[in-house]
Amino acid sequence: MTYQSDAWGLLGDSSRRAIIERLSAGPCTVAELAEEMPISRPAVSQHLKVLREAGVVHDEPVGRNRVYSIDAARLERYRRQLDQFWSGALGSLAAGAAGEEKEIG
Repeated sequence: MTYQSDAWGLLGDSSRRAIIERLSAGPCTVAELAEEMPISRPAVSQHLKVLREAGVVHDEPVGRNRVYSIDAARLERYRRQLDQFWSGALGSLAAGAAGEEKEIG
């Protein structure tokens, strides 16, 4: 499955959201991420692979390790996608509430 255009699929997983949250504090290695998370190191690696394929994280070799960091511009694209959804949903909710007020009033 590809998450390159699906913000819900990419960010819908709590482990991936936790990884992004941690990386927003600064770059780190898989081992550092795994120490802070309730999932195994291989599971962290799998989530990082999904995030890397979607382009929201980058990795670079540093010695024997790979250091992961966020691509803020790419992550912004997913945020805009979610914002558009919520703006539409909240607009519909507001319109529905206004219609109910007219019926009651």
